[in-house]
Amino acid sequence: MIRSRKAGVEDIPLIRDLAEKTFLPTYRDILSTDQLYWMFDWMYSENSLRQQMSEGHVFFIAYDDDTPCGYVSVERQGEALFHLQKIYVLPDCQGKHVGQYLVHLVFDYVKTLCAGECTVELNVNRDNKAKFFYERMGFSVARSGDFPIGNGYYMNDYIMAIKLA
Repeated sequence: MIRSRKAGVEDIPLIRDLAEKTFLPTYRDILSTDQLYWMFDWMYSENSLRQQMSEGHVFFIAYDDDTPCGYVSVERQGEALFHLQKIYVLPDCQGKHVGQYLVHLVFDYVKTLCAGECTVELNVNRDNKAKFFYERMGFSVARSGDFPIGNGYYMNDYIMAIKLA
């Protein structure tokens, strides 16, 4: 049975562990090794995660029975605009509908904060097969771009969006 809970700063070591087991395998065939490890440190250092949480990124951890199996984070970026920042599921738990569960968790969370219609956006690397998962969840490509992230690296992403009522 899949369940979840909101994460706090005390969960940073767990989020980092899950990220190491999910983020690295997800991008090892898409990004150079140097960029992969630079981005991991940029997004998942303890200081970075603390800063993200202090700036309003809300993290949830998913569990398959009592075993942590994935995480998601969402950030409010406007009155009716939210950004699904991160969603990763352990390779062994993929195919168990954990990703669907996490996306619906974000939708439900956003609806508690947004009185009317609102938009949820996310970035997905243009070479990441997860794009098809997001399309099945109702997202569509709104735009694309090459976004500088530092150290001479770019995120070559689609920005996908869905409107929630």
